[in-house]
Amino acid sequence: MGLKTQLQNELTAAMRAQAGQRRDVLRMVLTAIKEEEVAKGRELDEAELQAILMTQAKRRRETIADAERAGRPEMVAREQEEIAIIQDYLPEQLGRDELRALAAEAISEVNATGMSQMGQVMGRLMPRVKGRAEGQVVSEVVRDLLQSR
Repeated sequence: MGLKTQLQNELTAAMRAQAGQRRDVLRMVLTAIKEEEVAKGRELDEAELQAILMTQAKRRRETIADAERAGRPEMVAREQEEIAIIQDYLPEQLGRDELRALAAEAISEVNATGMSQMGQVMGRLMPRVKGRAEGQVVSEVVRDLLQSR
């Protein structure tokens, strides 16, 4: 079963169970998918669907940061619950140690010696971690490793 079908089935189940927040999050995700399909004029593949889910989770993390600055704990809690729902449909995220090992491997492959080669390292590393790590976290790990050289 494809991811889109799974999301649609989960939406139906959430509606039957009267799980309001889960239903609303799944509707928002499916709407984002539909908008992207209309924009591209075709069905999205699994990688594109996962990219949309990653984007949805990232938006919520940004909202959490804004809500924390504004002193809105109820909004922070709601957004964290929404992220948890979205992450049910994303692949397992890489831990910092796993990411550090992959980054070290990419650094050695391009023989990077400093920050000036960060772009080459990121170009080599990002396809390997796509959907399993956020770009910002990958960038931080690579920067730390390159600065320690």
